[in-house]
Amino acid sequence: RWIKFEENVEDGGERWSAPHVPALPLHSLFQLRTCLQKGTMLLDLNAASFKEIIDKALSGQPKEAELQPALRECLAALLLLQPQHQPTKSLLQLLTELGLSPCQGKRHGCPTGHPPTACTKGRSDPRTQLSKTPLEEQLRNPFKKKVPPGTEAAHIAVGEVEFLEKPFTAFIRLRHGVSLGSLAEVALPSRFLFILLGPPKLKAYREVGRAMATLLTDELFQRVARQAEHREDLVAGIEAFLDELIVLPPGKWDPTARIPPPSSLPSPRRRTIVDPPDQQPHGNGDMAAGGDRASPGHLRSGEELERTGRLFGGLLQDIRRKAPWYGSDFSDALHPQCLSAVLYIYLATVTNAITFGGMLGDATANMQGVLESFLGTAFAGFVFCLFSGQPLTILSSTGPVLVFERLLFSFSQDHSLDYLEFRLWIGLWVAFFGVVLVATEASHLVRYFTRFTEEGFCALISLIFIYDSLKKMLSLAHAFPINWQYRLDNVTSYSCTCNLWRLFNPILTCLTTPHLPPLPSMQSTPTTPVSLSRTQCLDQGGHLLGTSCQYVPDVTLVSFLLFGGTFLSCIALKHFRSSRYFPAGVRKLVSDFAVILAILTSCTIDAVLGLETPKLLVPSEMKPTNPSRGWIVFPFGANPWWVCLVSAVPAVLVTILIFMDQQITGVILNRREYKLQKGAGFHLDLLCVSLLMVITSVTGLPWYVSATVISLAHMESLRKESATSAPGEHPEFLGIREQRLTGLAVFILMGVSVFTAPVLKHIPMPVLYGVFLHMGVAALNSIQLMDRVRLLLMPAKHQPDLAYLRHVPLRRVHLFTVIQLLCLALLWVLKSTMAAIIFPVMV
Repeated sequence: RWIKFEENVEDGGERWSAPHVPALPLHSLFQLRTCLQKGTMLLDLNAASFKEIIDKALSGQPKEAELQPALRECLAALLLLQPQHQPTKSLLQLLTELGLSPCQGKRHGCPTGHPPTACTKGRSDPRTQLSKTPLEEQLRNPFKKKVPPGTEAAHIAVGEVEFLEKPFTAFIRLRHGVSLGSLAEVALPSRFLFILLGPPKLKAYREVGRAMATLLTDELFQRVARQAEHREDLVAGIEAFLDELIVLPPGKWDPTARIPPPSSLPSPRRRTIVDPPDQQPHGNGDMAAGGDRASPGHLRSGEELERTGRLFGGLLQDIRRKAPWYGSDFSDALHPQCLSAVLYIYLATVTNAITFGGMLGDATANMQGVLESFLGTAFAGFVFCLFSGQPLTILSSTGPVLVFERLLFSFSQDHSLDYLEFRLWIGLWVAFFGVVLVATEASHLVRYFTRFTEEGFCALISLIFIYDSLKKMLSLAHAFPINWQYRLDNVTSYSCTCNLWRLFNPILTCLTTPHLPPLPSMQSTPTTPVSLSRTQCLDQGGHLLGTSCQYVPDVTLVSFLLFGGTFLSCIALKHFRSSRYFPAGVRKLVSDFAVILAILTSCTIDAVLGLETPKLLVPSEMKPTNPSRGWIVFPFGANPWWVCLVSAVPAVLVTILIFMDQQITGVILNRREYKLQKGAGFHLDLLCVSLLMVITSVTGLPWYVSATVISLAHMESLRKESATSAPGEHPEFLGIREQRLTGLAVFILMGVSVFTAPVLKHIPMPVLYGVFLHMGVAALNSIQLMDRVRLLLMPAKHQPDLAYLRHVPLRRVHLFTVIQLLCLALLWVLKSTMAAIIFPVMV
């Protein structure tokens, strides 16, 4: 059986083998060519049944090979018998049959080793004859799910018959695909038939049949077979196949070993262009032969980046390009995979909003805090997803913007300026500069972003995610310290008592031994509680004394276990799609909901243990974090009039920051490797971000720009793969589920989160930090830089066969990687200092 690869019935006849690349004896192809040159050939035959096909094939023989009427009748009777197909059984059916006796599973038909004529005489049962209509087991065959739509069947009948003195060969092509009753294993229309029967003295029939089957699964030979008008055309097709043949010499490999299918197949188009021998690319030749410029990840300058030469010309082109897709941006989201993406990105966005909101509150004296971060993220993200050109982008606060906010607040405090009013004017200038950039089609500069820039920027943001998640986890050791001085032998000396001064009488209450008799001073004061909790003690003005007061048992350890467990579970469940266990539908479902399953599992473990691990803190009241400010920032009154003009200077730096951050993320998301069909909208995206700057500045909310890592995670969670893949064939990547609904749902949930605090407060923060780490690692592994870093540590003989290693000298690859790493280190150092404001200029 062949679909893309060969499968054989294993010994015992109970199952099909694993799919493998067919290995053919070279002599079988020469014999097949001879059969096609001398045998019967019927092209574009009009026939409605298999019996009619056989009759025409037997009557259309060449005169020198014509059979006697009696032999022709025997041959027709033999070919019209019902084939015994190998059953394709599910695991449940096989388990059910384990309890059956051997006689119940016995197959009927010709016993092995007997010639067909020996049993045809006794087979008068009409059920052994070929049925004109498909049988019920054909229609219900589960293997049909593996067959791609539009597939046709080709039938190859080969064998030895005693009553023939010379081989009978026929190649038949029907004009239209016809259902041939119960002939095929699966009810499919048929177009090609090949018959080779002959006397037992020739032992090569099976190999000739395998050669014919392998040819018919080859896409180029299929094209020849469908278009052939004469016998010579088919023979020429075999010659072309032989020209591409690669021979493995005997003794250098094991012919009994089955070659597994490759992970990806080359396109047949590449095979039609054969380089002349003198122009074949050599190992370390010219880069133009196939270097980095031909990389699938590099964005080609399409119509999205062409200049029109008119004001707002690029913006109008973006709107015209995206408008026809607007309706499908909602209908394409009706898929269970989108629900998984919403939950995954929502939790990541919530964590990001809380993290940046807390840092903004510390940097700006709570002028912007967690609540402002929640509301700003929900509003800006919702508006962007509704109107932008690339709605798969997720808006968020970023590290460089946070650094600028900290510097701006410090400058305002040092010069007695109102921070929010100063920030308002900067935001208005940034919006103005952004509209000017849109009007002048400055986004066409995106075409000059190279792999060097993209990878450096993406690697930096990914490393920030990884660093921040690890830093947050290590800070838990300070909040919940580990008792390094604990000694088991000294357990009797550990205690924690509450020192409470009331009416000038010291009252000591031991929390660790609540059943001890009360102290004498307590007996004289019956209104005094026998024991106080830690919270009660501190509320009443007491303080804790003892060696175990600051020790919180197990919290740090369990937090790290939850953190690492969530990260490893995300990776394992994501890779479950390529596992060998369970049906494909189950694997795909588990992979789609991998992050959600990992979070639910970790939350369940945390709830069962009952430890006080740090939980997600969500604001529950709709009022500004700093009570001294309102929801609207007024442009005049608090600062001198000239501030509105001076604000243009820092606004230039913020504009560069916003432009670079937004457009590099757009370039990464619109890589050709993602196979996006609805086009990009660089000008429209920049306009949306610029206009949102006005609203967030007026309301005192944080500024937002595209978040590279979260947006990449959003893309990865919406990957589409082919539903049907032939045995041995890996699912084909079809692209991304492009739509607006997942982003809109994420940001609606962000806004509602303020009212769902009682539910969200049960999610441990270490679990969300584990998700952060997973997102950073996944984004880092998606760039070529990591592959080249591994090459630095790998001996040449163990290096994978990468395309650029064939055409670029290894020392140049290493030089490129080292320079990239040095620039990345410079950006990291720059980001960590007060000079981080010039970060976008360095990019």
